[in-house]
Amino acid sequence: MLDDLRRLMRSKELLYMLTWRDIRIRYKQSIMGVMWAILMPTLIVGAGIIIRVGAAKWSGTSITMHDIASVMVRAVAWAFFAASIRFGTNCLVGNTNLVTKIAFPKEVFPMAAVLSSLFDFCVATIAILIVLVILGWAPSWYVLWSLYLVFVLVSLATGLSLILSAGNLFFRDVKYIVEIFLTYAIFFTPVLYDADMLGKWSHVLLLNPVAPILEGLSDTMVEQRAPDAAWVAYSTTVAAVSLLVGYWWFKQLEAKFAERI
Repeated sequence: MLDDLRRLMRSKELLYMLTWRDIRIRYKQSIMGVMWAILMPTLIVGAGIIIRVGAAKWSGTSITMHDIASVMVRAVAWAFFAASIRFGTNCLVGNTNLVTKIAFPKEVFPMAAVLSSLFDFCVATIAILIVLVILGWAPSWYVLWSLYLVFVLVSLATGLSLILSAGNLFFRDVKYIVEIFLTYAIFFTPVLYDADMLGKWSHVLLLNPVAPILEGLSDTMVEQRAPDAAWVAYSTTVAAVSLLVGYWWFKQLEAKFAERI
């Protein structure tokens, strides 16, 4: 594995080129341009606000700016994760000519898919921060936690993309399973709502490794407090294991990629 990592490091320029290619293809001849990076989080925020207004009326309370800000922060992170998994799953099948004809570390494809989605995430984050400042938000030292949480989320997305991209090459129905999963996973992840809304069932929800990250981002960015260290450690462990196992699994199957395309 160390030799594979050395070859990957030597391919960093190729990784940059593939990432930039994916970004350009995504926005080429697009009327909205990078505004597409903001569209999905905006739709998620809209759905989250509707749900929270309904929950507030049912409980006899009112929705606050903190609630809206929390949904915005969670929506941007979830949109990045979903896009990374979606593009990462299809990255090998979508680059069959390069996979079969050129010798280089093929893991650059799922990594480029995640990094190009990270570009969208950065664009959407800038837009969200502008809105938060307008709403009266001011950063605190706790916001530094968000950098680590985003790193964990990127690591988790990369590990899963390595596993799913290789799996999709051998079993083409994997991408359909992923689409179904991403469609419904938002309801089992605290994106549109807070985990504590589920009461005693919140710990079950937090077993989803993405959940503690979203909760932590809301804590650090909106509530301006430290995230739950135990749950952050849990997500970090799952992300590290998925990255290591995903990379090992990917490299084990890489020699068979050409014959399975």
